[in-house]
Amino acid sequence: MPIYEYRCSACGKISSHLVLNRDSFIPVCMHCGGTDMKKLVSRVNMRLSEETRMERLADPALFGGIDENDPKSVAKIMKKMGGLMDDDSGVDMDQMVEEAMEEAESSSGEGCSGGEGACLES
Repeated sequence: MPIYEYRCSACGKISSHLVLNRDSFIPVCMHCGGTDMKKLVSRVNMRLSEETRMERLADPALFGGIDENDPKSVAKIMKKMGGLMDDDSGVDMDQMVEEAMEEAESSSGEGCSGGEGACLES
């Protein structure tokens, strides 16, 4: 399918568009409605069966080199896992990871003086 990505000059966000007729297509930002869009070179995206995605999530090589005490290392693996999850899940793993990283950075050192796990919220 001819899906093209464009970056909006006004807000800087990326929009994906299914383009069937390139001659009459005018890209519009899905976030702010801007029309000053720059076409991006996109990665090839392949649809995988649910079985294949689950097999890839179970691959121990996916977890190689992860340091569970390093939030950036954990965020990296979560983004990989999000890429393998079902596209129809409605979960934006990248956004969730970014928000968790921001929250961890903003709360680091604030009243956290216990042992390991003392700062975890329940």
